[in-house]
Amino acid sequence: MPGHVALVGPTASGKSALALGLARSRPGIEIVSVDSMSVYRGMDVGTAKPPPAARAEVPHHLVDLADPSEEFTVRRFQAEARSAITGIEARGRRALLVGGTGLYLRAVVDDLELPGRYPEVAATLEAEADGPGGLASLFERLVALDPVAAGRTTPSNRRRIVRALEVTIGSGRLFSSFGPGLEAYPPADVVLVGIPFVAEIHDPRIEARFRELVAAGLVDEVRALAARPGGMSRTARQALGYREVLAHLEDGVPLGEALEEAVRRTKAFARRQWAWFRRDPRIRWLDPRGDLPAQLAAAWDEPGAPPGGGAGGRCGHAVAGAVGDLRHG
Repeated sequence: MPGHVALVGPTASGKSALALGLARSRPGIEIVSVDSMSVYRGMDVGTAKPPPAARAEVPHHLVDLADPSEEFTVRRFQAEARSAITGIEARGRRALLVGGTGLYLRAVVDDLELPGRYPEVAATLEAEADGPGGLASLFERLVALDPVAAGRTTPSNRRRIVRALEVTIGSGRLFSSFGPGLEAYPPADVVLVGIPFVAEIHDPRIEARFRELVAAGLVDEVRALAARPGGMSRTARQALGYREVLAHLEDGVPLGEALEEAVRRTKAFARRQWAWFRRDPRIRWLDPRGDLPAQLAAAWDEPGAPPGGGAGGRCGHAVAGAVGDLRHG
């Protein structure tokens, strides 16, 4: 994807506003959303989706692709993204990919070969794992069938063991044959820039955002979505804020408690996003306390240059980190 730029970072880091500001100042930019929940129609308030006026002013792609009752997959996102970027290139324009869903970004930037899903096989494996010694038995089977995949996990990592066996058994093709997976970071045609996580900056923003979302009608939005024919899919119901408001509406959790839980879960999620992105050596980190619009503009105008003048693509100020892995369903 020559000439394209991706802006990544944790939730509430201001990515969308920053991207829109750049698009207004530079001709030929089309924004490609990389957000697993903005794909759902009607989930507008809780996802802080760009308003219709902004989307009319600057083309936005991969927003409002699916009904909330649908299960949206990484594979579908990858296909939609490829189509959108092909169209942008055909118009002689450049894509600015913006978002915080790390797996979706990797699927596009690294053109991941994504194995299919085999629910019946997975259900059988999960049932076996629940039995006495089941997980150990599954790991032994994986060692026998696909020793390379077994070597990439541990005997206690149930999720990865089951997934590797699901693909190997369901497709008849070794799970490891789909490539090195997320552990490898090959050279990318797209320039990756990011906003680092800094607790004293992001935590207050997350708290303020939820106050704004409630004032903007989050509870009414969730109530209306849940009441629709088909309701909300398992994936859509897990969205930050939506799950907690649904607990209030359906299970009687006091609204104040539900919102406190939403804030807590969002803060934890931001830290997992940071842990995910900071592992990628290709990302050039902006200085979160500096002039972000100017730094992003520099990255856009000179895609090969580290933004903000930071040596090695790292921001000049020390930034707060977090540990843990970003889990993707």
